[in-house]
Amino acid sequence: MSAPPALQIREANAHLAAVHRRAAELEARLDAAERTVRAQAERLARHDQQLRAALDELGRAKDREIAALQEQLLTSEAAIHSLQAAVRQRDELIAQLQPRAELLQDICRRRPPLAGLLAALAEAERLGPLPVGDAGGPGPPLANSIGEGSGEHAQPAVFGTTV
Repeated sequence: MSAPPALQIREANAHLAAVHRRAAELEARLDAAERTVRAQAERLARHDQQLRAALDELGRAKDREIAALQEQLLTSEAAIHSLQAAVRQRDELIAQLQPRAELLQDICRRRPPLAGLLAALAEAERLGPLPVGDAGGPGPPLANSIGEGSGEHAQPAVFGTTV
């Protein structure tokens, strides 16, 4: 066997060097790609962790808001029950006062004739009693009676108000 020519050896060496450079270049690119993938994975993991923390905080905030709203609902329901009780009490008071109000309205309707009657009674009282010894007057003496009795000890009529 003969030795390969020097040109072939140089070409083979050049080819091996080029393959070696290409392999080194590919290994460097692979390392760079692995570093990029690791960096991206770390960024994604941090981002995922941040999103989970934000989601957890949103959940806690939601729970706090729900608790506050439930407390507000309970307070509102208690206020409603209290107001309903107050309304029931007022309705009962109105029911108790209604007959009195109707009586007062009736009294107010009857007031003008009553005022006239009281004025007439006051005028009669101002005039005073009839003289006792005046038997020869125009008519029989007035007595406080309801039409019964023998007429003994009849007292003269005296007007007065007791109202």
